[in-house]
Order: sequence, then structure tokens, then C-alpha cells
Amino acid sequence: MEILLSLSVGIGLSAACGFRIFVPFLIMSIASRYGHLELASGFEWISSTPALIGFASATVLEIAAYYLPLIDNLLDTVAAPSAVVAGVIATASQVADLDPWLAWSVAIVAGGGAAGVVQGLTTVVRQLSAMATAGFGNPLVSTAEAGGSVLMAMVAVVVPLLAVFGFLVLLYFTVKKVFFRHRPSEAA
Repeated sequence: MEILLSLSVGIGLSAACGFRIFVPFLIMSIASRYGHLELASGFEWISSTPALIGFASATVLEIAAYYLPLIDNLLDTVAAPSAVVAGVIATASQVADLDPWLAWSVAIVAGGGAAGVVQGLTTVVRQLSAMATAGFGNPLVSTAEAGGSVLMAMVAVVVPLLAVFGFLVLLYFTVKKVFFRHRPSEAA
């Protein structure tokens, strides 16, 4: 059961990395420092003071940059592979009780996959917003993404299974929208 919970924390944090890369690491650092989150061996650096300062600074810069027109779309290009890597690290920091080969395999597939799916979704939403509103709607999208990252990361730490459920619901509606949007009419 403990493996399931640690994997749930990792997947929830990874999904949060898909919204914003540094927010989940800031929340991990704070939660770990206060004893609310246990980090796997080798990942204790996440709760160090220099890491906390770095994550806080990077979070502020990342969130602010997404409010700058044109920069937000450019950041999505850079953020896609970075979010996947961050998702892998977030999940790997939680799966301590597994064989290292299995832990990294799970982190790559589940953590990287969760972050990649959410990042891909946010990129599509931002592009649609930019086309529909000439970019004027993107600050609203940025606010929703930052809020989603904070909420998902906090839920992952406090109620891990709920975070995974939230990710699965997001995944379900994304797959449904992408793959089943052009269903032929049965009336014809």
C-alpha cells in the first residue's frame, strides 16, 4: 500500500509539473522541510535551503514570464521537454521502496508521461486561446495553469489518491476530446 501511495504522490507531482515546472518542486521542498513529505534516498537535496531559494526564485520568474505576450508561447516550446524531465525527477523522488531499475522505469513512464500529457494539453489550450483572443486571453490561461499546478501539487502531498484521480479525469477528457471529437452522425 505504501508503494501505491508514494507512486500516487509522484504522479500527482509530475502532473503538476506539466502545468508549471518549478511550482511542484517548491511545494515538495517546503513539505519535506516540515515533515509532510518523505523524499527517496538521493533526493534530500530538494529540501535544502539553497534548493528552496532556487525553487522559489524560479517559480516567481516562471509564473511572471507566462504573463508576457509572445514569451508565453515561446516558453511552452522549452517547457515541454523540461516538464517531462521534471516529472521523471518528481516521481523518482517518491518511489524509494522499489528496485532502482524499476523505480526509474516507473518514473520515466508514469512521471514523464503524466507531465508530458498535462504539458501537451496546456500548450494546445494556450494556442487555442492565442488564436481565439489574439493573445489577450492568455493571462487568464496562465493564471489557471499556475493555480492548477499549486492545487495539484498540494493535493498530491496531502491526498495522493485524489491527485491521481484528478489526473486520470483530465486524461480521460483530453483523450475523449482529441480522439472522439469527429464522431459520424448516426442520423445520416
